Amino acid sequence: MMNRITEPNHHSPEEDRDRIPVIKEGYPFIFFAAFFTLIMAVLHITVAAIGGLGLTALVLYFFRDPNRIVPTDPRLVVAPADGFVIEISESSHPEMEDVKMLCRKVSIFMTVFDVHVNRAPCSGSIIKVSHRPGKFISAQKPSASIQNERNTVVLETPKGERVVLVQVAGLIARRIVFWLREGDTVQKGERIGMIRFGSRVDLYVPADWNIKVSRGQRVKAGETVICTMT
Repeated sequence: MMNRITEPNHHSPEEDRDRIPVIKEGYPFIFFAAFFTLIMAVLHITVAAIGGLGLTALVLYFFRDPNRIVPTDPRLVVAPADGFVIEISESSHPEMEDVKMLCRKVSIFMTVFDVHVNRAPCSGSIIKVSHRPGKFISAQKPSASIQNERNTVVLETPKGERVVLVQVAGLIARRIVFWLREGDTVQKGERIGMIRFGSRVDLYVPADWNIKVSRGQRVKAGETVICTMT
């Protein structure tokens, strides 16, 4: 299953204030649920209509896309996803080997109740995007990082340092979406994609950057500071 690539969704502050706080990927699901509810109501099938109303509310909740207050300090790296920090470790990644052999890995697990829009952890240029098919084991397992279907994004900061973000599919999450392309520039906190129905995002940063979160901590994409650059 390939990840879907569409045009980037850049929003000005004015557009952010006026936009509907629902991600466009959810529109077909919302319209279907609302249409089903309407038909059941017209046919006076009360139980189905009430169920459809509840389903519509759940779909709206799942595809919500709230605005976030992004820290302006360029040294601060923010969470790429909502969820819980499930791993902080010294690690390595093939895309980091020509820069630093060791790096720091921070993994965030997204439940079905979290906002599923992913955001850029820092500003920079996208130098590589690669999709790899794989399994769909529970995203909470450490092996999911290397066994599951995933989309790897390599960012280069204005100082030439490299950051790797990996969108990892999970047991239920079977749809990885990424809106940007190689060569695009991105601003910290910008919306870059999503993973439908719960999964994880792995973030690899240089080993000498200072981690500011702890395992088990809840974080918000684009808002919670994950680490600081040196």
